[in-house]
Amino acid sequence: MSQKRIVRAAAVQISPDLESGEGTLARVLEAIDKAAREGVQLIVFPETFVPYYPYFSFVRPPVQSGSDHLRLYEQAVTIPGPVTLAVAEQARQHGMVVVLGVNERDHGSLYNTQLIFDTEGRLAVKRRKLTPTFHERMIWGQGDAAGLKVAQTAIGRVGALACWEHYNPLARYALMTQHEEIHCSQFPGSLVGPIFADQIEATIRHHALEAGCFVVNATGWLTDAQIASVTADPALQKALRGGCNTAIVSPEGQHLAPPLREGEGMVIADLDMGLITKRKRMMDSVGHYARPELLSLAINDRPATTVSAMGEFPLPTYRSPDHASERDDVGLEPAVDD
Repeated sequence: MSQKRIVRAAAVQISPDLESGEGTLARVLEAIDKAAREGVQLIVFPETFVPYYPYFSFVRPPVQSGSDHLRLYEQAVTIPGPVTLAVAEQARQHGMVVVLGVNERDHGSLYNTQLIFDTEGRLAVKRRKLTPTFHERMIWGQGDAAGLKVAQTAIGRVGALACWEHYNPLARYALMTQHEEIHCSQFPGSLVGPIFADQIEATIRHHALEAGCFVVNATGWLTDAQIASVTADPALQKALRGGCNTAIVSPEGQHLAPPLREGEGMVIADLDMGLITKRKRMMDSVGHYARPELLSLAINDRPATTVSAMGEFPLPTYRSPDHASERDDVGLEPAVDD
């Protein structure tokens, strides 16, 4: 019998520094050090944790949010830049896969970006949230499918989605077709209330079952003082409490450690990678349980750009799941009206 392959994973629930991107980065590096002392090989941080999630946009109207939005620009992360260099070095030093959410600044735009660093400090994946949700559309631009990739890391095949991207089943299926083994999900936390935590519970357990993978989910946390700094209105402060559910779920939909719904902390669990085969033996959504001749997914994974060289204006081409074609480009063209 082959030896078990075990990966120790950690999902982190901590507060950002709402005043300083450097302060939040320091908390990230400290958490990585702490996890390393526990033998952790994969660590996941909350959505746009550096410098912080734009909580202000959820409780303040746009006309009152200009200064906060500009301050977020000032604190946002450039890629590559000092933040990515520091996290990459920490990942390399500890031989750890790090999944970090950041507010990325690309010239005049901000994006909700997920970064996956391999154990060698390599930035294996940089992807932007496809569609910001509700109030977030005033803050971030839209991402594309160029980064909708699973990273082959030293610990296995790792993918990531942010928050309500999990309600886009085609985005989840895109990762499933790449045989994702560990799915890293990120939510803001301290938002909406207890109903949000319950929704996260249903979401991450369903993806684990459907994808036949582990899910490591991280949500953020705001202290009472931080909530008061975002808004002094007690009624609005209620909207910045609850919504935390940091957890690790097996391919069988079971929690591998008690989830964390209040306060700061770190959920740590050992992932027995053999459970993936145990689950997929019964139901492999992109293998023996799929019907690609009836249902398949086409993905436009070209980077979105506002500039193309003269003479380089081809119609978009799409790739299908790797089980549907041996070619990367299956030559499917979008419908064109006459």
